[in-house]
Amino acid sequence: MTTTFFLVRHAAHDRIGRILCGRMPGVTLGREGRAQAVMVAERLAGEGLAAIHASPRERAQETAAPLAARAGLTVETLPALDEIDFGAWTGTSFDDLNGDPTWAGWNQARHVTRPPGGETALDAQARVLRGLEDLHARHGDARLALVSHAEVIKLVIAHALGLGADATHRFEIGPASVSVLVLGAWGAKVESLNERAFLGSHA
Repeated sequence: MTTTFFLVRHAAHDRIGRILCGRMPGVTLGREGRAQAVMVAERLAGEGLAAIHASPRERAQETAAPLAARAGLTVETLPALDEIDFGAWTGTSFDDLNGDPTWAGWNQARHVTRPPGGETALDAQARVLRGLEDLHARHGDARLALVSHAEVIKLVIAHALGLGADATHRFEIGPASVSVLVLGAWGAKVESLNERAFLGSHA
């Protein structure tokens, strides 16, 4: 019994690369992001999706909406797919964070560094992996789309590849990208990484 997960990073918003948005409210897709979301829906249109699950964040829900409409499904909100809880860093510019020694520690050792009032990378990884295991048990042999966030998807991929939580900087998960993970009783394998369904992108 294998479950195929299409791991979709939310499409672009106007704060990408400038602000650590985390779980801050009101972060919605820009014009480019809305176009990207439609292209993701086209990319996955023929995949026979049984369900679509998304993080509670607005940008993830907005990315999932065209996909659900195209597939004739509803978007199911799944808290396990939520962005990492960055605590007091939420909404802070990267320029400001670069002077914070704890931020430097996070980027060097995410498995043990906790954002002020937030969660470690290992906390987030355990949360999302439990969510995938629950979906595997619930859906069995099925193909599911999961709309989440870059760091969360990276933690899933890193686990499947046998990499530590501090190795996620070694590969990219771009806005509106699709990565494919297959989960079975034998373990997990990565079938594709960071597919882009459009020309031009934000970093």
